[in-house]
Amino acid sequence: MDQSVYLWATNSMNQPTTHIKTADLLIRNAMIFDGSGAASKIQDIAIIGDKISAVGDLAHLSAAMTIDAQGLALAPGFIDVHTHDDLEVIRNPSMLAKISQGVTTVIVGNCGISASPFKTIDSSSALADPINLLGAPQEFRYGHFADYVKAITQAQPATNVLALVGHTALRAQVMDDLHQPANQGQITAMQQLLHSAMQQGAKGLSTGLAYHNANASSLDEITQLASVLTKYQGKYTTHLRSEFDDILAALDEAFAVGREAQVDVVISHLKCAGKANWGRSQQVLQHIQHAQQHQHIGCDCYPYNASSSTLDLKQVTDDFEIFITWSTSHPKMAGNTLQSIAQQWAMSLQAAAAKLQPAGAVYHGMDEADVQRIIQSPFTMFGSDGLPCDPNPHPRLWGSFPRVLGHYARDKKLLPLAKAIHKMTALSSQEFSIPKRGLIQVGYFADLVLFDPATIKDTATFSQPQQLADGVLLVWVNGQLSYQHSQTTEYSALNVSSGVRQGQAIARAGRFLPNQSTTQLNNLLNKTGEL
Repeated sequence: MDQSVYLWATNSMNQPTTHIKTADLLIRNAMIFDGSGAASKIQDIAIIGDKISAVGDLAHLSAAMTIDAQGLALAPGFIDVHTHDDLEVIRNPSMLAKISQGVTTVIVGNCGISASPFKTIDSSSALADPINLLGAPQEFRYGHFADYVKAITQAQPATNVLALVGHTALRAQVMDDLHQPANQGQITAMQQLLHSAMQQGAKGLSTGLAYHNANASSLDEITQLASVLTKYQGKYTTHLRSEFDDILAALDEAFAVGREAQVDVVISHLKCAGKANWGRSQQVLQHIQHAQQHQHIGCDCYPYNASSSTLDLKQVTDDFEIFITWSTSHPKMAGNTLQSIAQQWAMSLQAAAAKLQPAGAVYHGMDEADVQRIIQSPFTMFGSDGLPCDPNPHPRLWGSFPRVLGHYARDKKLLPLAKAIHKMTALSSQEFSIPKRGLIQVGYFADLVLFDPATIKDTATFSQPQQLADGVLLVWVNGQLSYQHSQTTEYSALNVSSGVRQGQAIARAGRFLPNQSTTQLNNLLNKTGEL
């Protein structure tokens, strides 16, 4: 009997029980990139429910729906390991910016900021920077991680969601003055909040030590918090204390946290920022590789030579262009460069930046050669780091993954297509221990993207950033067709307009535990200052 023709029906232990000859969906003649980095193969794939049930020559198999891929590329759904979609998955659950790129899973809670555990007491008060990047004060109502999971489940976003807990969010819940190191009582309170979130399925802890509301944190504060992760095998991800001149020292601090807490470390959006650091990527990568001989360290990057965040007075310079994306005090200035605003106001760049506060900016502060070298590194994953609330977002929000596959892999030939796909699928699922995702393999969830390798490209630009990518044709999430490009004609009979939202909240251990300490945590959340 040729088992490649049949599907395995599986029980809860994922062991084969019976042969069946029908499937819910059969995709034929696909150029399958399985996510492992291996060369592609023309094969068929069958799906039953939300799982992949067979891969191979399935010529004699029947299905409720059959699609001829016509030799186009089929890959595991892309995993965006670095997002700020914490509230976006609830606010705009269609997640068009991500699903249209082929992204089927987003990791939220990066850079020390997260939607949970965080609850505003007074929605009229300004949020601590950079928590304000995620949304408006009234949207932060998830004092317990379980509340956040419930909200995701009710919203049913188009993408799966895995969440980290933000260090700055923890600080803002238990401290009045974020410009000071936390005392032991405050550290203990943060540990309790983090412990509860980890019990309820959070993946780990993120820090954003470069931001002024976390910069005063001591190594001891960070290490004590990271130590909560140890028994959960949680991840410690960090926006380094510096990505500029002191980047090696900042890396060493991150490595020290990982060693002391005995947890894996992931460096967020690795870069050499600032003109004085252009050309240092090889040194930085070698520094990481040396440390990898003694501990586990991963990193992510985005495929652009410009960054985006709040307008930081410490980063104001005339070395490169700074583009203002929003300003609360002077909203009409959004969409202009800081230099043009300073000229209009007849003042220095620094004074203009101070007058615009609070504000957001895009910094064209990286060297393209460094970006390319980091993209090529075998241990770098891909993340968009996009800001969905930004009225003038960086194009990475809509274009990161097609840009890698089209611009860098196909056009620049910077890395083979199979390797690029591996770095946004299996490598990411392995790094964050996401079960049964990131590979095209029997028993894995049917998160899939069908794209044309000859035409895939990002169309989002700095002047027109909210643009659908070309070449991403069909996207399935947990076995359901969730996106079809509007210009796709080959599969028009599918009649998918908005798609089916089938994303899931993914727990660290595969399930969520109920909140067992609501009273204690409510007491903590109602206190400020020293606990």
